[in-house]
Amino acid sequence: MRAKTLIVAATVAALAGAAGLSPGRIASAAADDVASPEEVVSKVWAASRFLNEKGASGIASFNSKDGPWVWKDSYVFVYDCRLDRMVAHPLRPDLVGRPVMQITDNNGKLIFKDLCKAGGGKRGGWVEYLWTKPGAGSVSRKISYALGADIAFSTGIQVAAGVYDDKASAADLAKLTDKMADPAKYPAH
Repeated sequence: MRAKTLIVAATVAALAGAAGLSPGRIASAAADDVASPEEVVSKVWAASRFLNEKGASGIASFNSKDGPWVWKDSYVFVYDCRLDRMVAHPLRPDLVGRPVMQITDNNGKLIFKDLCKAGGGKRGGWVEYLWTKPGAGSVSRKISYALGADIAFSTGIQVAAGVYDDKASAADLAKLTDKMADPAKYPAH
């Protein structure tokens, strides 16, 4: 019996390591499966680099709900601030190709106007708004990290992803982003 327990423990540890989880996060990740702000920042940086390397041909990979840009309760979406349109969205294909600047949350906040402003800085930025949480079917407080993606012959493209968190503030998350500020550590997929 002890040998089986050791095998199961080793398998869980190996799977957690492959998923990038530290031993201390195994229990919490299994319990809630909620994306962390650190994961959001690393995915957004990786998405920006991916588009920089692949160009417009890489955009299609962001439309797959089963692709590498969807994890836990979060996902990366791509939009064009200059042309005012959603470029890719894995969970809302109905938004792709549509204008985004007039999209508001339940409080009347112009979401993409703020995302474009925040994502236009060198290190990007965080924006708080209300959005439907995947699987929940109800509107929740979401705070998304936006960052520009340099694509040849196309300016204004940005990538973003978010966390559903009632406590985190944009200022606190900006401090976290500053601490993580070496995008070279986060290679494209």
